[in-house]
Parts: sequence; structure tokens; C-alpha cells
Amino acid sequence: ASTKDQDAGRAKADLERFVKERGLVVAAWYEENESGATLKRPELERLMRDCHPGDVLLVEQVDRLSRLNEADWEKLRTDLKSKQVRVVALDLPTSWQAVSDGDEFSRRMVDAINGMMLDMLAAIARKDYTDRRRRQSQGIEKAKAEGRMRGRKEDEKRNGKIAVLLRAGLSWSQIVEQEECSRATVAKIAKRLQTA
Repeated sequence: ASTKDQDAGRAKADLERFVKERGLVVAAWYEENESGATLKRPELERLMRDCHPGDVLLVEQVDRLSRLNEADWEKLRTDLKSKQVRVVALDLPTSWQAVSDGDEFSRRMVDAINGMMLDMLAAIARKDYTDRRRRQSQGIEKAKAEGRMRGRKEDEKRNGKIAVLLRAGLSWSQIVEQEECSRATVAKIAKRLQTA
């Protein structure tokens, strides 16, 4: 599951069912709570270190692996290919053939088809991701423009105290400790004082 809100247990149950139906053995489980839009994911990195030629990477959905930008997807795809790891996704039935016994010709055909399908689905997943981010950003901007999204109100009393302490020459660290606020808050007030 790619976020803390998603149910990794449900995904794992689906993967276990797939494995059991085909009489396969799972070498290791990797549960990732990082975004599928980044290549810098601890569990993905561990998986890439652990895998061996001929291993199958079984994922619930292609987009768990492929919301990457084009350069990162190309790097991941190249790494998987160089390690001779095949990707099987529950939402990509053509990939299921990768865990079936077959002659070399059939396996090469399946690998070619799956490579093409994975590339297409990676492009679609990335487009969907960027479209959703863009729409979310537009919605936030619209809400701000309409006054529906203002953020948390400033603590004017505390900020006034911070301004007094800054003018009195206390260090930022002293102010942070005394007022139990963040350095960013002190920086914001200090900047206001400089521009005033």
C-alpha cells in the first residue's frame, strides 16, 4: 500500500490468494508507505538489493510501482531488466503468464508484451498522478481566492511577544524555548520586523 491510509492487509490478502492459487512461494514481503511517485523508497530499495535473476516482483497494481517521472521509470525498468526480475501485477492479467512454465519463445513474447504494457501503464499512472495534483492545486487556489481557505489564524498575542523579544535582542533559540514556538515562526516575525 502506498499511503498510511490504504489497507496493506487487504492488498496482501489479494497477493496471497494469487500466490496460493498458482502454487508459488513468496521469498519476502515488502510493504511500502511512501508515494509511488518517487524512486527513493526504502522498501523498494531493499527489494532491489534482495532480488535475484529470475525472481518475480508481484504487485497489487502497476501504479504502486510506476507513478514515476519518465527518467525514474526508465531507471527502475532498466534495473529490473538488468537483474532479470519480471513484474507481475494483479491488475495486469497479461503479466500473469510470467509465472507460468512455457517455452523460451512464449516467455520472450510474454516479456515483450508485458514490457510494452508496463510502459504504457506507467505513462498513464504518471499522467493520472500529475493531473490529480494539478486539479488539487487549482482547487486550493480557487478556495483561497474565494476566501474559503485561510489557514490557521495567527496567534497575534504570541507573535507580539516574539517581536518584543527580538527587539530586546534575545537569540532565536532563547525565544523558541521561552515561547514554545518553532524557529520558522521566529524567522517569520523577524522578517516582518526587517521589512517594517
